Amino acid sequence: MRVRIRHEITQHFEPGSRNLSVTVRLTPRSHEGQFVQRWTLDLDSDCRLYPQEDAFGNLCHAFTVEGPAEKVAVMAEGEVETTDTTGIVRGTVEPFPAALYLRQTDLTHPTDDIIAFADAIARSKDPLIQAHTLMVALHEAVSEGEGSALGGPLAAADALAAKKACSGGIAHVFTSAARHLGFPARHISGYLAVDDVGAARHWAELHVPKIGWVAFDCGRNLCATENYVRLAVGLDALAVAPLRSTGADCLEKVTACDGRAPPRLAQAQSQSQN
Repeated sequence: MRVRIRHEITQHFEPGSRNLSVTVRLTPRSHEGQFVQRWTLDLDSDCRLYPQEDAFGNLCHAFTVEGPAEKVAVMAEGEVETTDTTGIVRGTVEPFPAALYLRQTDLTHPTDDIIAFADAIARSKDPLIQAHTLMVALHEAVSEGEGSALGGPLAAADALAAKKACSGGIAHVFTSAARHLGFPARHISGYLAVDDVGAARHWAELHVPKIGWVAFDCGRNLCATENYVRLAVGLDALAVAPLRSTGADCLEKVTACDGRAPPRLAQAQSQSQN
């Protein structure tokens, strides 16, 4: 399946800001089941993009804007060819062993409620069955609501308590519970395209012995299909934020659609960025 993506972020800065440094994670990598056919990253400012790779193997770009500046716009656009791998992720850049993703963060800290939720799930000798059981239980416990997937998703404890969260908050609950149960789990940012409707989205990957990494979208209660484009990986949503800077807030516009369908604006939102 060919997915066309256009992602625009307009970053507003505090009045009088000078020498602004920005890091962007808006460039996907090819791997088994995902081939980036073309991809461009553009700015509306006269500055140079410096490509780099972060600790998790994500492709990043950094740039500096000489102030005073009120805003800067970043636009990523391209086409990605995807195939269904039944959620199994192979061929990715892996700078760390899977055990690193047992590490909890402030956003995935397992509170007593999360521990109780994870421990109450029926255990299975088959790790893959256990992972699917966790996904189903979370899908039933926390419903997906509107909200920013890329700005500031709820911490795992808050999402479970609210029983409603955006895809990023649900992914935090999944990774927190999975790590408590002894499964390495990590946070993924990317895009979901279904016909002419799509959006930026977060989900999780869990490491299953003898299989490897498997992608789980608990909000939709399924493993990732050819409708998903994987962008960045990290321990939580903060590590995969598409833009990190000292700005005040952002306006995002995202289009992600099947290449056979006419593109349509899928998501427009204001959010804070740090």
